Amino acid sequence: MYEILTNIFNSEIIAILIAAFLPLFLFILPFALFAVYLERKVSAFMQDRLGPMRTGPYGVLQTVADILKLIQKEDIINKDADKKLFNLAPVLVFAGSYAAFAAIPFTSIYIGTSADIGLFFILAISSLVVAGILMSGWASNNKYSLLGAMRSAAQIISYEIPTALVILSVVMITGTLSLNTMSEIQTAYFWNWTIFGGAEWGIQKILLIPFMIVAFVIFYISSLAEVNRTPFDIPEAESELVAGYHTEYSGMKFAIFFLAEYANMFAVSAIAASIFFGGYQSPFGYFGNLIGLEWLIPLEQLFWFTMKGLFFVFVQMWLRWTLPRLRVDQLMTVCWKYLIPYAFVNLIIIGLISLI
Repeated sequence: MYEILTNIFNSEIIAILIAAFLPLFLFILPFALFAVYLERKVSAFMQDRLGPMRTGPYGVLQTVADILKLIQKEDIINKDADKKLFNLAPVLVFAGSYAAFAAIPFTSIYIGTSADIGLFFILAISSLVVAGILMSGWASNNKYSLLGAMRSAAQIISYEIPTALVILSVVMITGTLSLNTMSEIQTAYFWNWTIFGGAEWGIQKILLIPFMIVAFVIFYISSLAEVNRTPFDIPEAESELVAGYHTEYSGMKFAIFFLAEYANMFAVSAIAASIFFGGYQSPFGYFGNLIGLEWLIPLEQLFWFTMKGLFFVFVQMWLRWTLPRLRVDQLMTVCWKYLIPYAFVNLIIIGLISLI
């Protein structure tokens, strides 16, 4: 009897794990392949060239070929490296990035967890990425890797402060830390989005609009630093640090770092869409309601959520090929002298408007 119950319990756990985690992984992996191809084409367009064109029609299979090459490459480990930490670091970085998707609602019916503290969970679990990056820099026994890891940890920890202040601003308006509830509050028309003062009409909504726009700009700048994107990509500054904290990594371990970076890009874009731009809600209402087919609504929600996320990912790529890289002192100046004070003052003003 004990063995039967154990088997049933284990099978239920496996079924839950597959249902909860496999769809997310099947989304992240194709997204990373598409995003790498998109970034190559966006950079090529901005530099007046073609980009990859040889592998597949218009180069669409170039990224697939690169992944296959990485999988087949020899896994080389520096003889003086700390092998256990060296092997664990990329797994930890990807785990932190992957776990953040658990609280992101793709539709009203598909969300890993509808916990009331979803935003708090994301802020907490993303700290695993910092630990993994520090671990990779230290375990590599390479001065360039260590410098890149130290830069990255200082950068991510610093920019978490304005991010948290902006999230507090949004929480004061919506009254929840759940991304699912935030999406439901903003309803299916763009004028009810948080960026436009929320769903409550009145003088408060009008007064909130400029301060919510400021909050979004601060959040988006901070998110660029959180995922080490230009102009905040000093942890991987090729002209100074070779490849930063993953200099010594090759093959599949390097591919895991690469996958985590693009997963992070979509994660922060999805969070921005959820807390400011209606999440999975349509900006114009639902076609399924008009024709009486309510089962279409979750598919429409998935479409709108993905499009919003991809738009902000595109903006990240756009900025990469437009702005120069900041120096270390400039990066810290932007955070501590500008973003944090502005975010704090913005938080107080939004609080006063909400209270009065």
